[in-house]
Amino acid sequence: MAKQAAGKAPAKPRAKLKKNADGVVRLSGGNPQIAKSDGNGPVQAYIAAMPDWKRDVGKRLDALITKALPKVQKAVKWNSPFYGVEGEGYFLAFHVYARYVKVAFLQGAKLKPLPPGPSKDQDARYLDIHEGDAIDEKQFADWVKQAAKLPGFLGPKG
Repeated sequence: MAKQAAGKAPAKPRAKLKKNADGVVRLSGGNPQIAKSDGNGPVQAYIAAMPDWKRDVGKRLDALITKALPKVQKAVKWNSPFYGVEGEGYFLAFHVYARYVKVAFLQGAKLKPLPPGPSKDQDARYLDIHEGDAIDEKQFADWVKQAAKLPGFLGPKG
């Protein structure tokens, strides 16, 4: 029997994740759990698994990004779609929350004009999209083009 470290409570067992009726495991806020993988296929699986109105937002974001940067590299990492430039890293990701979809411009502090959402990370900026919000498609495409020219996130080392 393993000894419990002094002053530490025993670890709580992890809750088992359950698949919804549509066969998708959803994490906090309805974010779909999609295995890490590179390519358009996993990103489309993520978008298809986004709940409710957020799915349409995901489809629109993906279409705008792909139109602005036809050779964009796609992957699902950390339960979020990531978009990048081959050999240069990722410049954008989005994530499902209970009441909105959060778009992260990983070097957003260098974009003009700044995306509206601040971050604790000095480099990142966010765009939160709530149900019924209109996306300024021209501005969004401009941010995508600007962001794609900046050094991207290459992921953790090791």
